[in-house]
Amino acid sequence: MALTDFKALTFDCYGTLIDWESGIASGLSELASRATVLLARDEILEAHARHEAHQQKITPAMPYDRLLQVVFKRLAEEWNVSYKWDEAVAYGASIGDWPAFPDSASTLQYLKKYFKLIVVSNVDNRSFRATNEKLAVEFDAIVTAEDVGSYKPSRNNFEYLFSTLSAMGITKGDTLHVADSVYHDHEPASEMNLRSCWIQRRYEQRGSGANLKYSVEPPVDYKFTSMAQLVKAHHEDLARG
Repeated sequence: MALTDFKALTFDCYGTLIDWESGIASGLSELASRATVLLARDEILEAHARHEAHQQKITPAMPYDRLLQVVFKRLAEEWNVSYKWDEAVAYGASIGDWPAFPDSASTLQYLKKYFKLIVVSNVDNRSFRATNEKLAVEFDAIVTAEDVGSYKPSRNNFEYLFSTLSAMGITKGDTLHVADSVYHDHEPASEMNLRSCWIQRRYEQRGSGANLKYSVEPPVDYKFTSMAQLVKAHHEDLARG
């Protein structure tokens, strides 16, 4: 199926459009510096991924900014570091400060000319409003974890997405899901027969970073290392007619 055959693109946000690893690493740098052992950037990110995924499972309705406060607390305990609760609150409030990838805004503006654009993200509504200013595009629909009451990879989030698409007159078959995370997005997309495009933001890096590790690469329909490559492929499909 050519890219030009799709009517809608659904996007993961943090990790795909937003450089959450830089945001997380920056937000935790002071805490990590107080640990008794030197923590590498990827060690910080991987510890964050473990605690975040666990907390999302046990408190699926907790808003993401508050959930990050708990993750901050768990990391401080793991690293045996004292902290003030105000630091945890500040970390949870930092989501809107996380930077967009350099290619995100321009590619979204291009894709908006050809597709309906929908976000399906593990975030609270207030934090996403701040994030959306960096992306500089008006999405046709926004599905957040706060709306659904659970976090991806829960199938509830994708069922909610499908209902949203249906209300827009769009079928699952008309839709391509664009994401970086295997755990949060590509595994459930594959299980639910949703076509997907893997934006491998860590393609030149070892380890899993802020995502949980995976053992088997998921079946995906497209694989690129940047959003800019996705746009290039769409240009080529248009040229082929």
